[in-house]
Amino acid sequence: MDGNDGNREQVVDVRSVVEAVSAEDGDVPVYQVESLCMRCGENGTTKFLLTLIPNFRKILLSAFDCPHCGERNNEVQFAGEIQPRGCCYSLEIPSGNQKMLDRQVVKSESATIKIPELDFEIPPEAQRGSLSTVEGILVRAADELQALQDERKKVDPQTAEAVDLFLMKLRACTAGELSFTFILDDPAGNSFIENPYAPSSDPSLSIKFYERTPEQQASLGYLVDLSQIERASVVEEAGVSDQGRVEPHGSIGAAAGHRAIAQTNSAEIADSLFRYSAPEEVMTFPSTCGACATRCETRMFVTKIPYFQEVIVMATTCDACGYRNSELKPGGRIPEKGKKISLSVKNVHDLSRDVIKSDTAGVKVPELDLELASGTLGGIVTTVEGLITKISESLERVHGFTFGDSLDENRRSKWLEFRERLKKLLSLEEPWTLILDDALSNSFIAPATDDLKDDNQLTFEEYERSWEQNEALGLNDIDTSAADVAYEAANDAKTE
Repeated sequence: MDGNDGNREQVVDVRSVVEAVSAEDGDVPVYQVESLCMRCGENGTTKFLLTLIPNFRKILLSAFDCPHCGERNNEVQFAGEIQPRGCCYSLEIPSGNQKMLDRQVVKSESATIKIPELDFEIPPEAQRGSLSTVEGILVRAADELQALQDERKKVDPQTAEAVDLFLMKLRACTAGELSFTFILDDPAGNSFIENPYAPSSDPSLSIKFYERTPEQQASLGYLVDLSQIERASVVEEAGVSDQGRVEPHGSIGAAAGHRAIAQTNSAEIADSLFRYSAPEEVMTFPSTCGACATRCETRMFVTKIPYFQEVIVMATTCDACGYRNSELKPGGRIPEKGKKISLSVKNVHDLSRDVIKSDTAGVKVPELDLELASGTLGGIVTTVEGLITKISESLERVHGFTFGDSLDENRRSKWLEFRERLKKLLSLEEPWTLILDDALSNSFIAPATDDLKDDNQLTFEEYERSWEQNEALGLNDIDTSAADVAYEAANDAKTE
């Protein structure tokens, strides 16, 4: 870094560095500032470099060096925003496969690393944000445990002996002698494990996206009501959901209906309950802005999409900072079967078809061997053209180390060729197929005809979910047999 970019280095203050790296989008210089060494108390030098990991996001690399005592340190921080949802990467590493240990890993300062086979966990505060490999992270963890062994042997020999046995297993994993699972869980959504087969799926790597808990929101600096955390902890201890106890706001709805029933006011009963369930009504309730944490309003209404189902539309706007967000949630019960939707795209009109992609839907384009796992891109309402555009943008900033300096020329040309083929889908040089596979049947592609059966380019296929799919969706733990028995008993008693 020093030799190639020495003519571009500038000695400036920290404020200038922050302003510069925030404004630059292209080729940025290496910035250099004078910093205090925490080991010897003398002044050392910290170098900053803002770089973009293609198909991931912008990161800020910092490297400290002290010429007086030789202290060195490096760190990676994220120049972008916290992602809407958390992410959890799980990499299955078999024994004897050293290449799996060479995969690059981006670990943010909020991420936790786990190895279930060793009952081992690296909490967020143990290792700060870093850009490394699987092997590098494990070697660093082993070295940090080894550093205090001499003191442990003097104070607590029994614990020191147990740590020695654990270090043998950890170093065996590092050398590729044992198979293990490497899990990277980041509530901020800013961590990453390289997929060398991208954009195709990797059989050894699985990715899950999830909604953050109130505790995780608070740890990331969001403003969270303490009552939410307390209620969540009580619900977790009780093992039940509190969603059914949420009461609506305003003067209409269930609360007003209960009051009207108690007062035996039939006119008010009809007004309250019927207005509450009317599809044209827009309900408003208070919420918190996800950008500036000030109080704002969320509007919600229920509507029916023809040929599809009932959906819940939610829109949030913040008058303080201008933040806007919209979501589409499925309504009604959980479908008994999953659904696969296939569309043969042949003309320009097909590109303008409306598409509803839920959080649980995967996307496939067989002609490109492109497959996106469920949860990727989240739930969106767009068109066929908009969906392909979002996939292209996601591959540019989310999915891996594509055009970095360490990439060999063959893989670089492969990625460039794939990106061009992805863009050609929208030019319709050849017909292609779009497949939405949704285990919860909450996705939809609009037909081009008034009658769904007359659209020969669009097919819907229902299928039975596998046990693994139900387990991932949390459906295997839902047992309503006791409620069903009680309901049938109550009906039998009424008939008698």
